[in-house]
Amino acid sequence: MAFDTQLMEILACPVCKGKLDYNKEKQELICKFDRLAYQIDNDIPVLLETEARRINSEDE
Repeated sequence: MAFDTQLMEILACPVCKGKLDYNKEKQELICKFDRLAYQIDNDIPVLLETEARRINSEDE
């Protein structure tokens, strides 16, 4: 089963409540404002700030 992109309409960054972008290649949800990447584990987004990866301009 693949990640349900329809969820993107209701998912938000847990830090700023902003829009998340889906990176299919890395299986991550990206918050460009907070520069955080949330992994998708077994088709379930892990939206925990403590589990997020900091991103830099090279990751975008």
